Amino acid sequence: MAIPEERPRPDRRTIVVSANSSWNIVNFRMGLLEGLARSGFRPIVIAPADSYSEAITERGYEFHDLPMSRSGMNPAADALLLLRYYRLIRDCGAAAYLGFTIKPNIYGSIAARLAGAERINNVSGLGTAFLQRAWLERLVSGLYRLAFRGSHTVFFQNSDDCNLFVEKGIVTARQAKLVPGSGVDLDRFRPASDEPGGLPTFLFIGRLLRDKGVREYAEAARLLRSRLPEARFQILGDLDPGNRTGIDRIELQSWIDESGIEYLGHSEDVRPYVAMATAVVLPSYREGMPRVLLEAAAMAKPLVAADVPGSREIVVDGETGLLCTVRDAASLALAMERIAAMPTPVRRAMGEAARTKVQAEFSEALVVDRYLATLLEVAGSDR
Repeated sequence: MAIPEERPRPDRRTIVVSANSSWNIVNFRMGLLEGLARSGFRPIVIAPADSYSEAITERGYEFHDLPMSRSGMNPAADALLLLRYYRLIRDCGAAAYLGFTIKPNIYGSIAARLAGAERINNVSGLGTAFLQRAWLERLVSGLYRLAFRGSHTVFFQNSDDCNLFVEKGIVTARQAKLVPGSGVDLDRFRPASDEPGGLPTFLFIGRLLRDKGVREYAEAARLLRSRLPEARFQILGDLDPGNRTGIDRIELQSWIDESGIEYLGHSEDVRPYVAMATAVVLPSYREGMPRVLLEAAAMAKPLVAADVPGSREIVVDGETGLLCTVRDAASLALAMERIAAMPTPVRRAMGEAARTKVQAEFSEALVVDRYLATLLEVAGSDR
């Protein structure tokens, strides 16, 4: 693959931000874009076009469509992706490249190096490659190692992931830094005026993937049917048939029929559902820094989560929520039963502690400030 030699001189104000979907940018990175613009930078977004792309351009940000398969492993397609990344970053004259999600982190970073842009990466989670097949972990680790060579900073959302990448030699201790997730907008996610009355209601929010622990959630609901016959067990999120760990409609229907699961589908705004929940549940096998738990905590809801990296950064057992054993539906059911049995003042105090923790450690403003400080090191203050 031939890479042209000529490229425009980088503009120290121009920052390329890239993820594997426009949805990701709109839901997780808009606060960052706004912070960049307020600080005098010129953010440009590179991502696959989808129904959220218009929201990016409506806010006045330059957007470039770059199609990519999130999970595909076709060498020819990935080589073409690398070339397209290089041309876009070169033509933008970017001084720095901010990569989010796996393929933008790998192929976007390699392209940015070829185009002469500094690189800042964010490893928001390790994904299925680090949870399942050993050969896939070795492959992805090798690609990360190549991509992050020379990156100015690689942000991690929890210390477990950070330490793992340093131990494997994928990044150096100098490169690795922590950032508190993608942050949460504390003005948008506020506590409801009153705790909802009526039946205990548990809410799972997320894509219907095995790695998210949704099977354990459905099984816990089945186990609790006889012990908590009045309880409600809800799932809010999309099916993801293109994902290797996705749940299909047949299995989902069996949960509805056998476990009494209420499937709420997809919503652009989770706040009304969180407001009506007794607790938010996420028994994921591993997380970077789960936005679902951050938003629920910001709304002063008790949390139930598996005791795994990422989730345990937010859920302090017995204080902001309850932790359960990973991949263990019986342990999850017990934690949910304990939440249901708590007196209302105890649950309320747990939710208030969750809100306080998010205010102190996980606000969106803290995250944006961390990126801006790093960019000032990279691009310089003379803009």
